[in-house]
Formats: sequence, C-alpha cells, structure tokens
Amino acid sequence: MSYRISVFAEKCGVNKETIRYYEKKELLKEPIRTDAGYRIYTDDDVKRVKFIKRLQDLGFSLSESYKLLGVVDNDNVRCQGMYEFVLRKEKEIQKQIADLKRTESMLQDLKNRCPDQKAIHQCPIIEWLVFD
Repeated sequence: MSYRISVFAEKCGVNKETIRYYEKKELLKEPIRTDAGYRIYTDDDVKRVKFIKRLQDLGFSLSESYKLLGVVDNDNVRCQGMYEFVLRKEKEIQKQIADLKRTESMLQDLKNRCPDQKAIHQCPIIEWLVFD
C-alpha cells in the first residue's frame, strides 16, 4: 500500500509535523513524490515509525533511535561503537531500575505509616514529606 502524509501519520499514530521532523533528522528516508509533489509512504515506512515510537516508549531518545536504526539499515557508520552504546544504555537502565526500587521502597514505607481513617490534614505521609 502507499499513503499520503495525512493517512500515513494517522496509521502511525503521530501528526504530520512528526513525520516531517523524522525526515529532517534522517530517521525516515526522503519519500518518493507524486508528479504533483505529494509525499508517498509505504507499509515499511509505517513499520519504521512504529519502531521509532516503540523505542521512545522504552525511553530511547531520537538520537539513540537513529543509532539503533543503523542496525536495521545495515549502516556501518551508524553501527560503529554499537557495543559501547549498548553497554552505556544498559548501565543507564540499571541505574533507573535501582532508583525505581528505592522509590518503591519509600512508597511502601509511607503507605505503612498511613492509617486509613485520618483526615488529610493529619496525614503522616504529608507530615513526613514536609517536615522530616
């Protein structure tokens, strides 16, 4: 199938400006154009944008997505230093997990301090956060 930008953006769950931005940042290749100058996109382009959006959902930046797309595109230039990139990202994720575990522990502690029936102005969670 082929799509003009409006339908393409809708299929990808993004707006037209996002598509143009991805093209500008070389996340998407310049599409073919009709004789009238309309951009035409394919199902492969839909898959690519959905891949980029999934990477963003997982916490990858667009520049990191660009690097990972080098693997998809078999682009040796973008793939240089891939091992170091993966190692850095792994350490970053491990730190985020540790931070989330600390936050979870703090929230569990706060939850255990909170009796269900107290009025909000007597809440030990608020007192602990504000006055501790």
